[in-house]
Amino acid sequence: MNNKIMSQEQINFEQTGLSIPESVLKLSLEKQTEVYNYLIQMSESQKKAYLIAKDHLGTSFNVLKSNGFSEWKKSKN
Repeated sequence: MNNKIMSQEQINFEQTGLSIPESVLKLSLEKQTEVYNYLIQMSESQKKAYLIAKDHLGTSFNVLKSNGFSEWKKSKN
């Protein structure tokens, strides 16, 4: 099963099992897809760290600027 979404009109973030900041839903489809692909590959400990960061930072949390996302993106290249 391939979990990556290459192109859709709307990303189904419910499949991640994580709460998604409203700001992510306002991103371009390309960026949403990238965030989705990052979130679905996270380990349980990474998911916990994501939820803690999102909770502590509130509306200032930006997954695209998070250390985890940056490291994941670098590892893809």
